[in-house]
Amino acid sequence: MGRDLERVLISEDELQAKIKELAGKIDADYAGKDLLIVGVLKGAVMVMADLARALSVPLEMDWMAVSSYGAGTRSSGVVRVLKDLDTDIAGRHVLVVEDIIDSGLTLSWLVHNLKSRDPASVEVCAALRKPDANKVPIEVKYIGFDIPNEFVIGYGLDYAERYRNLPFIGTLAPHVYGGTE
Repeated sequence: MGRDLERVLISEDELQAKIKELAGKIDADYAGKDLLIVGVLKGAVMVMADLARALSVPLEMDWMAVSSYGAGTRSSGVVRVLKDLDTDIAGRHVLVVEDIIDSGLTLSWLVHNLKSRDPASVEVCAALRKPDANKVPIEVKYIGFDIPNEFVIGYGLDYAERYRNLPFIGTLAPHVYGGTE
């Protein structure tokens, strides 16, 4: 990344250790239950793949794509469904897997939408949460890391569709997104 990366906030090793820890809790909570994990595209691809491999309970996977971002660094607040579930979730235990909870607006809308489909339960697992950015109360059962209210990239998180493939969580240098150096 060269000059684009300002600093690494969470290393690859820290991320993988946390995923394994979360998987242990999820395995215990969902033992003997009909689990469906729902990844939120595109950001949750990395955490969803790693979490699914770390889980030992039987599960199914599905994906939703919802967006409240354009190409910028702040949520627009308007949620758009770009891809809905292929699976009927009535009577199922649903675990929403998110990359990051920022304002909470998109996730709050998504959880409300899923609960309206008559599942047995809906819980949330997020790799990252920004407590200082939260605008609506949202209950998250499984949280990887609380981070400062900074724009982060890597491990599925992007800036203008770039940097998702980084194996760590980092911050961009201000010159990348129009800030000052």
